[in-house]
Amino acid sequence: MGAEHMQIGEVAERTDLSLRTIRYYGEVGLVKPSARSKGGFRLYTGSDVERLLLIKRMKPLDFSLEETRDLLDVLDRLEAGDVTEQERTALMTRLDMFEEATAARCAALRRQLDMAREFENRLRAQRGRHEVRA
Repeated sequence: MGAEHMQIGEVAERTDLSLRTIRYYGEVGLVKPSARSKGGFRLYTGSDVERLLLIKRMKPLDFSLEETRDLLDVLDRLEAGDVTEQERTALMTRLDMFEEATAARCAALRRQLDMAREFENRLRAQRGRHEVRA
């Protein structure tokens, strides 16, 4: 096994994803191992790791598997570079839509975090009003 390939355990450590999650992403076609060892072990490249990290970043933003698959398809096709100018324009439009959706989801999460902080501060204030003074 060359240095350019990693077994699934090393990939799990690098991505902080479980073995089960990495296998699942392979089963649903999001990240297939780039190779197999003579013993049949899954082997991954740095590009595979980057792909897994992209998926990991999409998950807290509630992108569905289908949306994730769609974005990966857009990125793969743009990376391959063998698209017409019209196809490239359409792919870039789809990429823009993902960027806008990500921005909107981040804004919603910021609002949730602001509300959570406000709630935390209110609880802290309530606690302060009711603490026994020595």
